[in-house]
Order: sequence, then structure tokens, then C-alpha cells
Amino acid sequence: MAIDELLDEREQGERVKAWLRENSLGLVAGAAIGGALIFGWSWWKNHTYNQRVAEHATYQGVLASIAAGDLDKAAGQVDALPDTAYGELLALQLAKAQLDADDRDGAIATLQAARDSDIGISAVVQQRLARLLTDAGRGEDAVTLLAGADNAVALEARGDAHFALEHTDQARDDYAEALRRLDSAAPQRGLLELKLSEVGGTPDASEVES
Repeated sequence: MAIDELLDEREQGERVKAWLRENSLGLVAGAAIGGALIFGWSWWKNHTYNQRVAEHATYQGVLASIAAGDLDKAAGQVDALPDTAYGELLALQLAKAQLDADDRDGAIATLQAARDSDIGISAVVQQRLARLLTDAGRGEDAVTLLAGADNAVALEARGDAHFALEHTDQARDDYAEALRRLDSAAPQRGLLELKLSEVGGTPDASEVES
């Protein structure tokens, strides 16, 4: 091997050593940060998995309490759940069981305490709560709850609340709008048309949304 080649290799080696000395702290820090990120991600995945397992176990436990008729225990279990869709689903189940047990006030309290976590489920909770409030003679509360109604089911429920309050014009508007938002083949359409007729409205098939 030529002398100049040996010198080049030695020079390159010295440059590498110098670079490592100058950047060793950054390399160590980068490795530490990378390790921390990997550890943190693994911890988060395990934590999330364990949380879901625990929530599912609680869900099954509440269902068992409801099936056994121990509604007070079920209510305590529901209250202990974090803000997830499980909590809202169980609130609906518990409220139904309370209503079956002739505890309408308990069912209202359960649905009122349900915490919003899923848009679709929350809408169902509000609609069922509004119907219970109307049945309990609290139509004004039901109307307030459904102030932002934008689907056929919620509009019909708000119309029922207005009807119970003898707000005929508002009930007619709600029923008519609910019909416009329903498919022509929807099974609940016939009853809704009867409700609209009862408050002086005229069902118009041409107003059905496509």
C-alpha cells in the first residue's frame, strides 16, 4: 500500500474521531430521546389497552347489575365510568330499566347525568330525555333541550313537547319539518302525518327530502 494512501486513511480516521468527540453529546442525547419516545409510545398503547379492557369489564358488570334488578348498584357503577361511549350506552340501558321499574324520575336523572362523548349516542340520549321530560309535564325543559334539533326524530320529539304545552303553531312547524327530513318509505311517517294533521297541518309528499 502506498505511503500517501496510509496517510489519507490515518487522516480520515483522525477526522472521524474528532467529529465523534465534538458530537458525542448530541448523539447520546438523540439516542436517549429516541429511547424515551419508544418507551412512551409503548406505555401509552398498553395504558390505552388496559383502560379499554377495564371499561369493558365495567360495562359487563353494569349489565349484570341491571339484569339482577340492582339498579342502585348499577347507577353507582355508571357514575364511576369515565367520559366514554360506554357511559352513555349504559345510561340508556339503566334509564330503560328504571322506567320499566316505574322510576321515571330516576330515569330522567340518569340521562341528565350522562356525559357527552359520542355525537350519535348523545343525540339519542337527548331525544329520550326530552320524551321523558314531556311525559313528566316538563315540556318547556324538553323544548329547551332540543332547541338545536336538526333531524326528524328530534324534531318530532320537540313537536310532541310543544303539543303537550298547547303550542299548536310550533308543534305544526316541528312536525312539518320532521316530515320533510324523513324518507318517503320511513315506517314512522304515518304516525307523524297523523300528528301533523292533529295540529292543523297538511302532509305534503312533495316536501320530502330526496
